[in-house]
Formats: sequence, C-alpha cells, structure tokens
Amino acid sequence: MLEIGIFSVILLAAGYWATMFIMGRRDDVIHGKFVHAEDDGEFTPATRPAPPPFPKRPVKAAQPAFVQPAGTEAKPVNSAALQSLLAAIQQDLKSVA
Repeated sequence: MLEIGIFSVILLAAGYWATMFIMGRRDDVIHGKFVHAEDDGEFTPATRPAPPPFPKRPVKAAQPAFVQPAGTEAKPVNSAALQSLLAAIQQDLKSVA
C-alpha cells in the first residue's frame, strides 16, 4: 500500500512537470520559480464588454380568479352521453387487446 502511495505521488509530480513543460513554462519547471517580480508591469487583463441589459418582463393585466367567459356555458351531462362514451372506450380497449 505504501508503494502505491509513493508511486502515485511520483506519477502526479511527473504529470505536473510534463504539463508545465508543454505549456511553455520551462523556466518554472527547471528552477521552480512561479512568481517573477520583473514581469508585474507586462500583464494587463483583457477587458470584457458589458453584458446587454436584461429585458424586462411584459406586464399582464390582473385577472380575477376563475371567471368563466360569458360565451361558453356549461352544458349538463346526461346519462346517455356517458353511457355512449363508456361503450366507445370499452370497444377501443377490446380492439387493442
């Protein structure tokens, strides 16, 4: 178990070294210096443009709770209509099965 841990740390260090070498940080890899005092003036962060303003939501008129439109009146349901609907559903179920 100890050997596996040591091998993992060595593998991690080698991977880190290879990554830094490939990325062009060869001086950092060789000397181990990651902060350069003379490079402070060169770096200027890129400025990003301001994001566009977020659109406002459209304003809806307040509606009273559950008002039924005047043109659609509820029709009373009779027993014959329900029986015919039940028969149609049973027929569909029989044809599927």
